[in-house]
Amino acid sequence: MPKRYWYVILTYIIMQFSGFVFAPILYLLTPLGVNDTGVYWSIFSFIAALIVVLWLMRPDMNMSQYRQGPPTWEIILWSIAGLFMAYFANSIASVIETVVLGINPTSENTELIMDITRSAPFFMVITAIVAPILEEIIFRKIIFGELYKRMNFFLAAALSALVFGFIHGEPEHILVYASMGFVFAFLYVQTKRIIVPIVVHMAMNSISVIVQLSLDQEDFDNMMEQFQQMQMIFIGG
Repeated sequence: MPKRYWYVILTYIIMQFSGFVFAPILYLLTPLGVNDTGVYWSIFSFIAALIVVLWLMRPDMNMSQYRQGPPTWEIILWSIAGLFMAYFANSIASVIETVVLGINPTSENTELIMDITRSAPFFMVITAIVAPILEEIIFRKIIFGELYKRMNFFLAAALSALVFGFIHGEPEHILVYASMGFVFAFLYVQTKRIIVPIVVHMAMNSISVIVQLSLDQEDFDNMMEQFQQMQMIFIGG
């Protein structure tokens, strides 16, 4: 694996844990409250990490223009189809978790992100744009890409998807995260363009944020309950 890929992964790890060190320092040096310092440091660290990662990945971006790939119209079609594929995989995984495994469908990670977004609306940019770019570069371009050179697609996609799931800190929902990661890896292989899973990932996050911000919690819970009932009917649960 190229040395720059290790630097990218290291940058992502530092970003994830930097808040434990720098958020308290920011709290001591500014009049911001405890929650605000954590939010603002997260915004800064994500943006800083994206800048560093894009700078490190310059050789890959320069090489991509010489590689043969699908035309623009095909990339657009794959992005649209990929969004439906990701939602379908997510639905199947959600039904298995709730009906077969009896896992509560509520995601603490999602609720935390939405609480942060409501208190600091700019955080929506992190959720909808910055995080998908970073995650697809790391989990699909680097981790899956390197594994795929050494093993078959299914095993490489499964391993990278599991890592993608565990990094979100909700092992009980590993099946949901892994199912989406598997679809993103498939899109990457089919199009040979990391931009496709990035666009699909962005679209899913954006839709989720917009829907949850436009509804109050009770309406959203009712909508999710009806959606899960529809899933069970269509799948035959």
